[in-house]
Amino acid sequence: MKIDNQFDPVDIAVSGIKAQAANIKVISTNVANAQTADNGNGQPYRRLEAVFRASDEDLGPVSIEELAADMSTGFPKILKPGHPMADQNGYVSMPNVSMPMEMMNLNAAARSYQANVAILKRYQQVVETSLELLK
Repeated sequence: MKIDNQFDPVDIAVSGIKAQAANIKVISTNVANAQTADNGNGQPYRRLEAVFRASDEDLGPVSIEELAADMSTGFPKILKPGHPMADQNGYVSMPNVSMPMEMMNLNAAARSYQANVAILKRYQQVVETSLELLK
């Protein structure tokens, strides 16, 4: 039986590792900018989300298609009358980054990363066992 255009477990696991590593970087950027009231254009930092794209094939690699700004949540306002970005009422618009949400996303990304690494380790064990049997 011949299977065309199929990716082996190594390719799929490596693509998952790369995608989750990039996702962890995005989450880290969100955490680092959680208090950035001005991102350089007079607006607070807007949270980013990694948008994953699966292969068009049944079994294939995953990748990050784009980094999308989270437009579903607004900027919370906090009272800081002396802040340079404060409005006439003393409120400052802050980034729409929720630290508990980022920590949950980071945990999920780390677990997915670890799962893909475990697949690579198991695959290596299978290959080593197969080579040992061929001796």
